[in-house]
Amino acid sequence: MSAPAPSPLAVVDAEPLPRQEEVLSETALAFVAALHRRFTPRRDELLARRAERRAEIARTSTLDFLPETAAIRADDSWQVAPAPPALEDRRVEITGPTDRKMTINALNSGAKVWLADFEDASAPTWENVVTGQLSLIDAYTRNIDFTDERTGKTYALRPDEELATVVMRPRGWHLDERHLTDADGIPVPGALVDFGLYFFHNAKRLLDLGKGPYFYLPKTESHLEARLWNDVFVFAQDYLGIPQGTVRATVLIETITAAYEMEEILYELRDHASGLNAGRWDYLFSIVKNFRDGGPRFVLPDRNAVTMTAPFMRAYTELLVRTCHKRGAHAIGGMAAFIPSRRDQEVNKVAFEKVKADKDREADDGFDGSWVAHPDLVPIAMESFDRVLGDRPNQKDRLREDVDVRAEDLIAIDSLDARPTYAGLVNAVQVGIRYIEAWLRGLGAVAIFNLMEDAATAEISRSQIWQWINAGVVLDNGERVTAELARKVAAEELADIRAEAGEEAFAAGNWQQAHDLLLKVALDEDYADFLTLPAYEQLKG
Repeated sequence: MSAPAPSPLAVVDAEPLPRQEEVLSETALAFVAALHRRFTPRRDELLARRAERRAEIARTSTLDFLPETAAIRADDSWQVAPAPPALEDRRVEITGPTDRKMTINALNSGAKVWLADFEDASAPTWENVVTGQLSLIDAYTRNIDFTDERTGKTYALRPDEELATVVMRPRGWHLDERHLTDADGIPVPGALVDFGLYFFHNAKRLLDLGKGPYFYLPKTESHLEARLWNDVFVFAQDYLGIPQGTVRATVLIETITAAYEMEEILYELRDHASGLNAGRWDYLFSIVKNFRDGGPRFVLPDRNAVTMTAPFMRAYTELLVRTCHKRGAHAIGGMAAFIPSRRDQEVNKVAFEKVKADKDREADDGFDGSWVAHPDLVPIAMESFDRVLGDRPNQKDRLREDVDVRAEDLIAIDSLDARPTYAGLVNAVQVGIRYIEAWLRGLGAVAIFNLMEDAATAEISRSQIWQWINAGVVLDNGERVTAELARKVAAEELADIRAEAGEEAFAAGNWQQAHDLLLKVALDEDYADFLTLPAYEQLKG
């Protein structure tokens, strides 16, 4: 291992947490400091490049496959590294934050993989950042249990062979960690904090368990950002004396620009790549963000009307399957976000049928696995993939050479036969306020109207409000979407929440703050790239 760095990082504006020294050891912080010194300048350059590319899209209202990387796409000889045994079978993956109860439930869920989420399902309070790392350390050493104070129910891990394989998701490149700064007071990127602490404490331990440090990479916008991650992996493995190629990364193709660079992203990560994932809500959010001033043909209807069967979404998912299988990588499908009701079995029956149809479609299209948000959905998704896979771990041999996606197919938003509705506007406001309020309390994954919402769904909600106002959309009831209408709907929703919660509970929450923040990011002329950036400034802890 390399010698500790001479310039340590400082923990600032954070109350001491129990056992934090186990995570924030001198040697661990030296490793994170080394990552920060070496890679943050490149991160900053790539964020600037995002802004330049967005300006180009605003000017042209189009995207295309990159001419400068055509040779990579045309070269049929290269493949990603073979999957390690622990990642061969990924037919069902469960997602969720890394609190102790979720850690145990997810590992015990019967899913093949748990996406341990430090990103969209986790509000980045310092407590969540540190205790989430402790949850994973304790899980790997089998020192984790949990007793629910309200119900008295106790949770404990099943035998090792029954546990899901962990694939950890750090924060995206755009978010900094304000509580960890260098000697010049510059915050460390949250991605490097989450990755660095997890890798440092668990890489060797995971190898001893017959697995490895596996990651989901969020919000990637280009193959150059994938190249940066690959260089981080190479450096990290050398630093800890771990064989190159031990790390495996699955990239979420959840931005419209990344959809045009799938092969290049796999190529950059080829020694460490294990697959690509189709992330629905962030993908729609990215389309709105990049083409928000592109005119009526880029206006999305209500978010729940944009199913995975929409022509431009079919183009995206089928291209992803073909790309992955051509290069020997896993293709992982999207999220089933339904949260079963303990009170309404009829709601469950209808929702379970929709989940089954969605997972059947993914399995039939050639995906090797898919996501669910709740343990009760694991058997439904498992049945869909068992039907297609049988005893095989995946279907990477299905090359989908029948798929032929042109550049324009990916942005043919106007091919969808649906229009924005007043009910859709109300739902966007409801989800936006209710999610942001919970996020400000430190909760990143929130059940709202029987759906598990995270930062991605809040992003699409506020982005659609912004887009509909700026495009002058007329709704199904004949009303034009204006800032005044959005304020009226938001005021009505706030009043409904007050009546629903009662004065005491309403006052104890962050409802007015959430209302104001939603309107700020939905109405400001200067569109915020991510609502979590202004929200993080208001997040306590």
